[in-house]
Amino acid sequence: MGESALFNEMYAADGTVRPHYEIFANWLANTPPEKIAQNRHAADLLFHRVGITFAVYGEATGTERLIPFDIVPHIIPAVQWDRVSEGLTQRVRALNAFLHDVYHGRDILKAGKIPEQAILGNSQYRPEMVGIDVPGGIYAHIAGIDLVKDGTGEYFVLEDNLRTPSGVSYLLENRKMMMRLFPELFGMQRVRPVDHYPDLLLETLRNVAPAGTDMPTIVLMTPGQFNSAYFEHAFLAQQMGIELVEGADLFVADDTVFMRTTQGPQRVDVIYRRIDDDFIDPEAFRGDSMLGVPGLMRAYRAGRVALANAVGTGVADDKSTYPYVPEMIRFYLGEEPILKNVHTWMLGNPADLEYVLAHMEELVIKEAQGSGGYGMLIGPASTKEERARYRQRVLDAPEKFIAQPTLALSACPTFTDRGMAPRHIDLRPYVLSGKEVKLVSGGLTRVALREGSLVVNSSQGGGVKDTWIID
Repeated sequence: MGESALFNEMYAADGTVRPHYEIFANWLANTPPEKIAQNRHAADLLFHRVGITFAVYGEATGTERLIPFDIVPHIIPAVQWDRVSEGLTQRVRALNAFLHDVYHGRDILKAGKIPEQAILGNSQYRPEMVGIDVPGGIYAHIAGIDLVKDGTGEYFVLEDNLRTPSGVSYLLENRKMMMRLFPELFGMQRVRPVDHYPDLLLETLRNVAPAGTDMPTIVLMTPGQFNSAYFEHAFLAQQMGIELVEGADLFVADDTVFMRTTQGPQRVDVIYRRIDDDFIDPEAFRGDSMLGVPGLMRAYRAGRVALANAVGTGVADDKSTYPYVPEMIRFYLGEEPILKNVHTWMLGNPADLEYVLAHMEELVIKEAQGSGGYGMLIGPASTKEERARYRQRVLDAPEKFIAQPTLALSACPTFTDRGMAPRHIDLRPYVLSGKEVKLVSGGLTRVALREGSLVVNSSQGGGVKDTWIID
């Protein structure tokens, strides 16, 4: 990662506007500030009305919080995006090949490319999946790949989300909002559309139905309305025209999944599940789960239902597996990775551990199996006491941690209480794998709203922007 000055998406180092932002910059300069303020207020009201909220764990006051929406778009020139989407397609193909391999022949482990213990000893590895042939050999039907830019403007992959990636509803609602409030901006340039995502998702889910089902019945399975992404579950089910179900709405008979309906039981062929592996089937995993469907794994093993994403995908998106993805691309595809990883130190390795403990104030240290921006130490923003406490946690179980350079995440102008100012962003494109790999142009841009903050997670108070790919 080039640790040079921050890369600003809109302005070059000499302060001039980058070519792909010129139309927006002119519009901004010629639109009265009160009109912009009025539309920003309208955007907040619309988000409230639609109910776009995100539950924030661990906050006692009003756990439902509105996701702040910023009207300055994150604009990417099409030529740059097309290369990125090639890299994303390549990466997800390799990750799917890896998942098939570790639950079947384990060739990559036999070839010594990844230490066996790193995979088979991983808490996300599901022995229950060994030998199960999933439809089309696809495990991660929906992947959210988080990208960041370094100081030179090059994209790096920060992490792969292959379990139940969320956020796509914000991507769709952000675009609707911008088109409604600023139609003139879309009239002046060609912004690639994103509103066909639900159709692509539905087609992907249809493509992975068990063989012999012509008109598959597809459902979206949610843990229920107390889940932080429930808004999205309801939204996507409605957009695709499929039933939104909870575990109690489904049952298994003769190794087949049925949905309870007012007309009697209806067979279910594909389940787009937004529930973690542990809770999906109390017979196979956690016996105390009230959210799952007893016997679901039996039906899955019998090949009578497809699950998107498959059980056991977590072993491929774990932070301790991430450093090996470039090697997977070489091993399975025989290609060089188009998108690079961020340099990662594995603290189970003594040399890496020694380096990281000596440079804690410069690095970001994360739990290999954590998520949501919790449980990490951001070196430059930490106190001596915090580092001392974290150092002890690392020494107690070094293999549970990884470290990365403090990324100079690129910044994009963002409206703040004091006017427009640069704020750090990342980008999560969504990659769909069915008969072929497809993605809509762009992705969800998340923005760290606190000045200087690098944490963009919605669960940690981040906001969102519309992402434009312009031809």
